Amino acid sequence: MMLFSGVAAAQHVLPLDSVRIRDTEDFFADDYGSMYLYRKSDFSFTKYDSVGNQQGRVMMTLPFRVQGVQNPLSIFLFSQNAQEIRLLDQNLNEIQNIHLSRDFNFIQAAYAEDLQQVWLLDGVSGKLIQYNYRGRQTVASYQMNLDPLSVISMLVYQGKMYGLTDNSLVICNLKGQKIADIAVLSPMKLRRENDFIYVITRDSILKLNENNILETVFSAPEARIVDKNSSSFFEVKGNKFYLYSRKLSDRE
Repeated sequence: MMLFSGVAAAQHVLPLDSVRIRDTEDFFADDYGSMYLYRKSDFSFTKYDSVGNQQGRVMMTLPFRVQGVQNPLSIFLFSQNAQEIRLLDQNLNEIQNIHLSRDFNFIQAAYAEDLQQVWLLDGVSGKLIQYNYRGRQTVASYQMNLDPLSVISMLVYQGKMYGLTDNSLVICNLKGQKIADIAVLSPMKLRRENDFIYVITRDSILKLNENNILETVFSAPEARIVDKNSSSFFEVKGNKFYLYSRKLSDRE
């Protein structure tokens, strides 16, 4: 049974064949009908339109983490192995390559705030660094009260850092004080929509409320990947993709 904050929705199978889906490690959907598949087996990132036609592909030699596709004109990827950030355009052509090793020792996680600045978590010192990559300048740095090497993904918004570990969501303010440490089962990535923070796990999507409690807004117990855009939820189950359109009353 699918749960959407108690609201049922129509199910549609997306037009991607099983060969493309089989080795998919992660999946993203933008608000314009495009779908993106990241395959860990060959480190490829591929974009498809709403009828399954390939629109772009980038092949990499090392693993990268895709921040998201909410702005499909500028997609950020971070590689911990390569200590590198790549910016891609809507056709997945490279716009810019940022070599972090030129200015830092080891960056554990990165979050792009805009087209000029990124937030970087130093894996050695535990400092959160605001970095202007256009001018290669450190704007500010903040000591965080957490184990930096446990963070697999992060997001910075309104003076707070949200760090995702293998089993929790850790929230710190920019004074380094830990505000919350919330247990999460099988977390995958973070997403922000307006003022809402979401944790996307292997088979569910959780929304953080004002009391720092994670509420389930979508659950697919048999899924191996789930994702969302502003109007729909998505599920990868077996070798098929499913889309569930939310009713208007269920949207924030």
